[in-house]
Amino acid sequence: MACLQELKSTDADFPISAIRRAGYDAVWRGEKTWNGVAILARGRTPVRTRSELPGDAKDTQSRYIEAAVGGVLIGCLYAPNGNPQPGPKFAYKLAWLERLNRHAKSLLDEGVPVVLAGDYNVVPTPFDIYDTHSYDKDALVQPKSRAAFQRLLAQGWTDAIRTLHPDDRIYTYWDYMRNRWPRDAGLRLDHLLLSPDLAKRLAASGVDRAVRGEPNASDHAPAWVELRAMTTRRKAPAKRARVAPRTATRRAASGPSPRRPLLVIDGDSFAHRAYHALPKTIRRDRNQPAGAILGFANMLLRLHRAEQPRAVLVAWDTLEAPTYRHEAFADYQGGREFDDDIVEQLAVIPDFVRACGFANAKAPGYEADDFLAAAVAREEKRGGTALVASGDRDTFQLASDRTTILYPQRGGEMARIDPGEVRKRYGVDPKQVPDFIALRGDPSDRIPGLPGVGAVGAADLVRRYGSLEALLAAGRYAGHAERLRLFRAIATMDPKAPLPVLRDQAPRWPEAAALARKWRLVNLAERIEAMAASHA
Repeated sequence: MACLQELKSTDADFPISAIRRAGYDAVWRGEKTWNGVAILARGRTPVRTRSELPGDAKDTQSRYIEAAVGGVLIGCLYAPNGNPQPGPKFAYKLAWLERLNRHAKSLLDEGVPVVLAGDYNVVPTPFDIYDTHSYDKDALVQPKSRAAFQRLLAQGWTDAIRTLHPDDRIYTYWDYMRNRWPRDAGLRLDHLLLSPDLAKRLAASGVDRAVRGEPNASDHAPAWVELRAMTTRRKAPAKRARVAPRTATRRAASGPSPRRPLLVIDGDSFAHRAYHALPKTIRRDRNQPAGAILGFANMLLRLHRAEQPRAVLVAWDTLEAPTYRHEAFADYQGGREFDDDIVEQLAVIPDFVRACGFANAKAPGYEADDFLAAAVAREEKRGGTALVASGDRDTFQLASDRTTILYPQRGGEMARIDPGEVRKRYGVDPKQVPDFIALRGDPSDRIPGLPGVGAVGAADLVRRYGSLEALLAAGRYAGHAERLRLFRAIATMDPKAPLPVLRDQAPRWPEAAALARKWRLVNLAERIEAMAASHA
């Protein structure tokens, strides 16, 4: 496989046809100017897991992409140059590297094999640059840049090139100016960092410097790494393997244990997001569509690793059956049409949820939102805490001191919405959100709201009167009372929706991996197997 940086190509202009004719497939994120990153795999389809480095929703530069390939998670990056420094470009570089450090730590915590490869635009040490003072003020060699790289290594990453070549002057970049290539006046800017499990499989690494001398060559030479095939480790003898865990289990049971949350997921919300985010060329057995399946599975696994819930419930709409909302208001969600490919995948994603050992909730007459509300009500009643993952802001009405909403952001990050954040965003308390929606309206559900009242006006009315009922009792908008009450009922989630039993669950990763293999989603299966092995 290969990681590319500085594509200098839009997404539409990326030469995927030529790449596929050469026997590769790819995921990419382009940009018209100097940025852009891509991951290529020979004989496999990389499964994209991220298109942006998390941590800054306003950052639109195409500098990071992540995909699963052959059971290994690949992060391809193009860090900012940072010149001139000091200045805003250098500040952006340092902030970007700090975000990379945070994300890299989260990847290590997930326990899956990872390679972080690309142009880091950092010269780690004076040994990684030719003998010169001409770069002394350059952002590439500044102490803060180097310190960020060292903090990354200190997390447990292995610099694949320096580890195998500790005493060699190795460069990956030679500027076009001042005859630097003929003089071998180079810098080492391109690095391949390996997670601890992959570092044990490191067989060889190097730089194909001769490529730099070819006509019209890039000013960077390819850096590479070879990994040994993964071997199956023998289990230790039974007597030695079991004594210590039993003792540890008893000791842990005798002390207090933290209560883990219930994780409730809006299945339709994330399946639709995945369907529109991933290429439609991703297929499974019998050439059936698989983009939504893969994207949803990646989200589910990532959330489970990050949150370690006691149980998982995935809630679903019933597309073929109307709810009381549709019957009460004919225009509710009017005009929604779904591609056949997403409908087909929505029918089978619950099979993957079950294979993982998790629960589904679906019933005619109810929407996914209703099951979210019912699960939260039950969990709070039993004294537990809940996490609600959804891209629908209607779920903000469920936020409380025991329930947090996980709301997706750009780059795959999840914002954590608590009551304070609801007030910050909407200007009302969570329990007032249905009143707010009734007055403001909701274009996605075709709820028109009160004519001439936008978000600011709706929040002001709710704060002033305390509730929609109090507003109507005061004689305001009497001509709209019936419709406003209807809109509020539609926006209110039903906490009485029927739920399955939600006892503590133990994930069944081998069953999930077997289903992925049955569907011929090999990369997904290998990723689940690697995750299962790391927790065995």
